[in-house]
Parts: sequence; structure tokens; C-alpha cells
Amino acid sequence: MKASMAEWAYGVAAKELAEPLPRRWAHSHGVAQRAQGLAAAVGGDAELPVSAAALHDVGYAPRLAITGFHPLDGARFLRDTHAADERLVRLVANHSLALLEAEERGLRDVLETEFPLLEDQVLVDALVFCDMTTAPDGGVTPVEARLAEIAARYGADSLVGRFIRRAEPHILTAVGRVEATLAAQPR
Repeated sequence: MKASMAEWAYGVAAKELAEPLPRRWAHSHGVAQRAQGLAAAVGGDAELPVSAAALHDVGYAPRLAITGFHPLDGARFLRDTHAADERLVRLVANHSLALLEAEERGLRDVLETEFPLLEDQVLVDALVFCDMTTAPDGGVTPVEARLAEIAARYGADSLVGRFIRRAEPHILTAVGRVEATLAAQPR
């Protein structure tokens, strides 16, 4: 029996992250668990955000870190090694406002050319929400605490610190849209 996309994604992410980067795997696993709770918000595409959530940080795996920009490295790995679903690859490449970080790294044109942003704002927002409300240990955290943790971990003046400052209003807007959608769902 063929594995579902989500089962396959969990397997790939665990293989690449669990041993070399257990904390990163805990975060990715937590992000995927958050995505499972968004089925009503994303409609018929519930498996896609769960899969993207499990794989969003796969590019941090030491053997995959070619450019040092994990969204690009992860997306290339999924495309080139696994011939993964194009929408999945594009979500991984562009998760959590990656275009802004790519710009800081001088890689925006590369990322945009190879992996154009999906036009499905619901899926893009869902992945932002899941990533930015999950702590490094995989637990649930408020978006403001997650943003502060990222800035503190990397340093306010670092490349990632500059990126997260630029991305913050967009992240807060995306998280707000998902929270509004979830609040409007029948209980």
C-alpha cells in the first residue's frame, strides 16, 4: 500500500532531521501537528500543509545545507531527489516569508525563479501560522513569543534578526487571518 503524502513527508523529515538535529525535528514535528488541526481552515487540501509543515525545515539537515539558506536547500532536495509535488516544494521554499530572508542573502531572484510563491494564500498563511506558533521544542507558543525567540536566538543585528523584523508585520497578518478563520469555524 502506498504511503500518503503526509506519511511520506514525516518519514523524509525524520530521516533527515531526527538524529543530526533532534531539536529541529521536534519543532518540525510540532509544526506538522499544528497543521493537522487546520483541516477545516484549508478545506480539501488538508494533507498538503501537513506535509509542508513536516518538511519545512528539512534544508537544515547537514547533508542538505548547500547554500546555507534552508528553504532553498530543502526545496531543491525535495524537487531533485524526491520529485516531490510542485506545490509542496514551493510551500517549503517560501515558508514563513522566506522571500524576505532570501533578499537579505542576495538569493531572492534565485528563489523566485526556481520556486514561485503559491497563489493560494490560505495554504501560505496556514504554514506561516503553524511555523510561527510552534516553539523550537515543538510546543505551542504565541506568535509574539516565537518572533522574540527567533530575534534573541540569532541576534537583532544578524541577517536573520533583520529578516524577522522586516517579516514581523506580514507574519502577524498571516497568523491573524488564520486565527480569524479558525474562530469563524463551527464548533
